Amino acid sequence: MQATLSIVILNWNGRKYLEKFLPSVLASGYPSFEVIVADNASSDDSVAFLQTAFPTVKVLQLPENYGFAKGYNEALKQVHSDYYILLNSDVEVEPGWLHPLMALIQSDDTIGACQPKILMYDNKASFEYAGAAGGWLDSLGYPFARGRVFDFCELDHGQYNDNAPVFWASGAALLVRAKLYHELGGLDEFFFAHQEEIDFCWRMQLAGYKVMVCPASVVYHVGGGTLPKGNEWKVFLNFRNNLVMLAKNLPLYQSIWKIPLRFLLDSISAWKSLFDGQGTYFKAILEAHIGFMGWLVFRHRKSVFPKSKKGALNGWYSGSVVWQHFVKGKKQFSEIVADKK
Repeated sequence: MQATLSIVILNWNGRKYLEKFLPSVLASGYPSFEVIVADNASSDDSVAFLQTAFPTVKVLQLPENYGFAKGYNEALKQVHSDYYILLNSDVEVEPGWLHPLMALIQSDDTIGACQPKILMYDNKASFEYAGAAGGWLDSLGYPFARGRVFDFCELDHGQYNDNAPVFWASGAALLVRAKLYHELGGLDEFFFAHQEEIDFCWRMQLAGYKVMVCPASVVYHVGGGTLPKGNEWKVFLNFRNNLVMLAKNLPLYQSIWKIPLRFLLDSISAWKSLFDGQGTYFKAILEAHIGFMGWLVFRHRKSVFPKSKKGALNGWYSGSVVWQHFVKGKKQFSEIVADKK
């Protein structure tokens, strides 16, 4: 019996993206799959448009804007398939993109999730920020990817065209085993949006599963469709959520020095931005630190700082990507991980 597959697109005021990119998703060319749009209480005409223009697409209407994490958790409670693909609305897919992804995840029961190669929609020769060719994490919790280090995105010359285990797969196009998604509790709803997929993949690895990238599958991502780069709320979420993720998943003996060090590094970044005239960035980082301390004290005191770290972690860089990139001037992923993994 063929496994069932649901492509679930979370939408919030994204009618223009649905109109532009849904046709490519519907033309994916896989033998059997369904496309579901979970609408996060959009105030535009997304739902009416879908019902008229794409009557075969199932629409799940959520009562309020739950954000990325809770939005998917609430939607996927209503989706019954063997596999889910969490797909951003601003993603164009290549015909046949599903075949290699499904073949890879079904080839090994220990693969919990995988992602395609993600290129820029506006520059298809370049890797895209949100995942590129598979995500990594450095020892202080800074995420980067094969093909993307901080804001530098490499051109795609086929240098990362191998199926490979990675630390995290992008939430822009994430294939995951449905049963495992629910067993792990889904995405952490406190995150709202940003880095919840990294936290999820970290927990998946600690549970003994692998996260993979499948570059034979290619998609093109616009990026920044909901929250543009530099947005105060986006900066706040990225910094706060990253600290929360460290507290949840690092063992105590690492957290007691790594989190204070991250506070110091974040503060240096904040003061630099203030002197550069970016007061909004400074304010967002300060609020992120306050938000993290509030989470630590009032929300999850019993569920942080695990005593031990179980399971091997792929895609873990034991050095500092900040040092390698900003001090030593290394821009490409391959330069950074060449001599230290």
